Amino acid sequence: MNRPHQPHTTSDLAASDSVDSTDIAIIGAGPAGAAAAAWLARRGWRVSVIERNHFPRFSIGESLLPQCMVHLDSCGLLDAARAGHFQPKNGAAFTYRGQDSAFDFRDKFSDGPGTTWQVERADFDQRLIAGAQAFGAQAEFGMQVTDFSGDADGQRLTLVDEQGDSRTLSARFVLDASGYGRVLARLNSLARQPSLESRCALFTHVEDRIADPRYDREKILIGLHPQDPNVWFWLIPFANGRASLGVVGERSRLERGGADDGERLWHFVRQEPRFAELLHDARSVRDVDRIEGYSASVETLHGPGYALLGNAGEFLDPVFSSGVTIALDSAMRAVPLVERQLQGENVDWQQDFEQPIRRGSATFRAFVEAWYDGRLPAIIFHHRQSARIRTMISAVLAGYAWDERNPYVSASERRLSRLAEVCPPLTSLSVEA
Repeated sequence: MNRPHQPHTTSDLAASDSVDSTDIAIIGAGPAGAAAAAWLARRGWRVSVIERNHFPRFSIGESLLPQCMVHLDSCGLLDAARAGHFQPKNGAAFTYRGQDSAFDFRDKFSDGPGTTWQVERADFDQRLIAGAQAFGAQAEFGMQVTDFSGDADGQRLTLVDEQGDSRTLSARFVLDASGYGRVLARLNSLARQPSLESRCALFTHVEDRIADPRYDREKILIGLHPQDPNVWFWLIPFANGRASLGVVGERSRLERGGADDGERLWHFVRQEPRFAELLHDARSVRDVDRIEGYSASVETLHGPGYALLGNAGEFLDPVFSSGVTIALDSAMRAVPLVERQLQGENVDWQQDFEQPIRRGSATFRAFVEAWYDGRLPAIIFHHRQSARIRTMISAVLAGYAWDERNPYVSASERRLSRLAEVCPPLTSLSVEA
């Protein structure tokens, strides 16, 4: 892109020796921030990425969806990610009371890739932001954004480093990709009550030592507690013989499992037959962490001169691994709009950004709600399943939540409810002897 020089004037926030300037400031160097930075930097824009942490750093959200591959390709980071040689993933497997069901994402209703990866995010995220830097994006680590002000003509960010020194960064546009930090939602008081109930997740990494030849490392394994289906488990295998292991449920329910989070996690894992069988020789390689109250929403995903990407705006639930997909989708919807706006065009952020993001999130939300109220597990474990309907559900589970040709996207809630009506209740499944 041959971008015309944009001279700074007094309306451009009164430049001084203490004020740095950029075209686009991006808060957060995770997948959404790296993807946006890569796309914009490749097209010649000055991009400054501000990240609170130092990379590589641990993060959950390790099981990607095939839709992510489309976005990684679009922003130019697919090769950088591919160089990580991550664990291939082709679907999702489910287990409950000795019954198993699996979806192969290559057999899906929607067009697009049917495979992706399961990644240790420390390595994956590092590769993405390094790829963005190779395209010319500037990135600063160990830097917090403590204040934000401005309008459609320009933004001011106050940055504070780890020594407590501060400076101002002026930008023509700001993208917030700060994830759970939700910087602009906090500074601009945009948060609103999420529609999903508050839940708690306990998780760790293990050397899994799984020898069972029936175990498919190319699928995430999701298990339901045999006595309490509101408690569920994830097992995400990596390419190096390790895996991410977690349990999700109401906080009070999980805390009855032991004196500390490590004891609680393994207490519940031992109660799920398939997980207990697979992980009987597993060894933890990091302390058990917890995250709770993670569901979040905001009044708006955009404002004068800024937009919120991924978890910085809304996060649903970890059950169907939608977080990175929504993050990348929002980034790839935002960046061409940013470019158009900086080139002087009028952009309808509500129609071209917020509404599509909300529609995709609504599809995932319908599936999450159906998971917790029992409708979706009843569908998943029903022994007589329509092959065509399975491809439609598989497409959503693979991340294609914006394909309106799919009836389970265009009318998710109604379709799931009608389908669940013809399935026996989940509790009718007998416990394996």
